[in-house]
Amino acid sequence: MQVPFNKPYTPPGTIENIKTVIDTGNLAGNGLYTHKCHSFFINRYKLKACFLTTSCTDALEMASMLIDIKHGDEVIIPSFTFVSTALAFHRQGAIIRFVDSGKDNPCMDVDQIEPLINSKTKAIVPVHYLGMACDMERIMMIAMKHGLYVVEDAAHAIESSYKGHQLGTIGHLGCFSFHETKAIQCGEGGLLAVNDESMIERAELIWEKGTNRSEFLRGKADFYEWKDNGSSFLPSELNAAYLYGQLLCIDKIYGKRLEIVKQYKEGLKELRGIGKIIIPSFDGQLPFNDNGFYFLCRNYEEKTELISYLEKLGIICKSHYLPLHLSRYYYSKHDGRILPNCISYSDRIVRLPLFNDLKKEEALGIIATIISFYSGK
Repeated sequence: MQVPFNKPYTPPGTIENIKTVIDTGNLAGNGLYTHKCHSFFINRYKLKACFLTTSCTDALEMASMLIDIKHGDEVIIPSFTFVSTALAFHRQGAIIRFVDSGKDNPCMDVDQIEPLINSKTKAIVPVHYLGMACDMERIMMIAMKHGLYVVEDAAHAIESSYKGHQLGTIGHLGCFSFHETKAIQCGEGGLLAVNDESMIERAELIWEKGTNRSEFLRGKADFYEWKDNGSSFLPSELNAAYLYGQLLCIDKIYGKRLEIVKQYKEGLKELRGIGKIIIPSFDGQLPFNDNGFYFLCRNYEEKTELISYLEKLGIICKSHYLPLHLSRYYYSKHDGRILPNCISYSDRIVRLPLFNDLKKEEALGIIATIISFYSGK
C-alpha cells in the first residue's frame, strides 16, 4: 500500500476558472477572482473586510505592520507553532515571549499569558492548532484589560468556530492559510481578515505596496501614489481562480474529511481504550476538520519507531513542530523559561494521512497497520 501524507484536491471547474483568467489576459492580482473570493469570505463569515495574500506568512506580516510593531515591542506567542507566527513579528523588531501549550491540547496555555505582560507588550497571537479553538473569551478579556491587540493565527482554522464565531474573526485581525497541505488550498495562498474597522483603509494601502492603487482604480483618488509602508502581498489571479473553485466545494471537502476523521477515531478507539495511544478530545468539538488528524504516542522513541514502521510499508505519516523556543535561531534569545507541555507534544504527536481522495479501504489499511504495530507492545 502506498499512501502519501497529503494529496491536494482539485474540484471540477477549477481548470475552467484558470482558463478564464488566461483568456482575459489579466493575470495580476486584485481582479475578478480575487473579488469573488473576498465576497465569499465576507458573506460566509460576516467579515468586515479581507485581503487575499500570497501566504499566511504574508497575512501575518501585514498584521504586524498594521499594529505598528516596532523594535523592542513584545509579542506573546505559543512556542508550539510554525515559524511564520513568530517570524512576522520578529522581522519588525519584536521580542517574542513564548507561552507553553496546555496540558490537554497543543493550543496556548491562557493562564501563562498575563504574567508575561508588561509595558512593552503589544499583542497576543493565539494559534488555533488544527482548527482547535483557543479560549478566545479569556484572551480577549486579557487583551482589553491591558490594551493589547489580538492577532489570530487561524492558518488551520477555516470552518472552525468558537461559540458560534468563525475563528479568525474574533481578534482585531485574523490570518488564514491556503497552502497545499490545508483542506482549502491554492498551492500557496493566505488571507488577512480585518475585524477592526479602523484598520481597513490602511490595510488596503499596505496590501498594495503602500500605495493607493486600489482607491485610484476605483476612481476615488486623483493620483496613484506611495502613502504608507507595505509590500507586494497580492496573489496572482491564477491562484485566486484556483482557490475560488475550492470555495465553491467547501461543504463537500469538509464533509469528506470529517468522514475520514470519524473512521480513524472509530478504528483506533481500542488502542485508545487500553492506553496505548491518546486521541485528544476538545470540549465536544470536531476540531480536526482542516489540517489533519493526530494522536499521541507514549514517548518520543515509540513515535519515531511507529512513523518509520509505517513509512517502510508505504504509509507516510508526520510529526509536527519543534518548539520555537528550542530552535537554533531563537534559543539564545528566549528568556529561559522551561515549557514542558509543548515539548511533550512535539515528542509524541503522530499525524495521519488526511485528504479528499483517501479511500475508505486505505484508511482501514492505515488503522490495521497501526494496530499491528502495537500488537505485543
